[in-house]
Amino acid sequence: MSGKRIAREKLTIKKMIALYANRCPQASNDKAHYDALFSYAQKRLDKCVFGEEKPACKQCPVHCYQPAKREEMKQIMRWAGPRMLWRHPVLTVRHLIDDKRPVPELPEKYQRKK
Repeated sequence: MSGKRIAREKLTIKKMIALYANRCPQASNDKAHYDALFSYAQKRLDKCVFGEEKPACKQCPVHCYQPAKREEMKQIMRWAGPRMLWRHPVLTVRHLIDDKRPVPELPEKYQRKK
């Protein structure tokens, strides 16, 4: 079961993907593609090694997204991020605050063996 932080991250990603899919001129018309991308993002958040203490994905030392999906999410976030301030200001401010949090140390079971 995910906590408040993960639930908020999921909601933020959902809103960003929807904003991009509905308003961006370069966006694909394939709604199923964005639904699949959101499902993938949800799975990644559910399996995040940091759990509720997770850093912002761009600061995370663990890259859990496949490279192609990571690039697509970067593109979506670059386009939708500034527009989120007007459409979803509370989520945006919370995301910016979370972005300033320090990156926690990797849990012991995920650290490399020395």
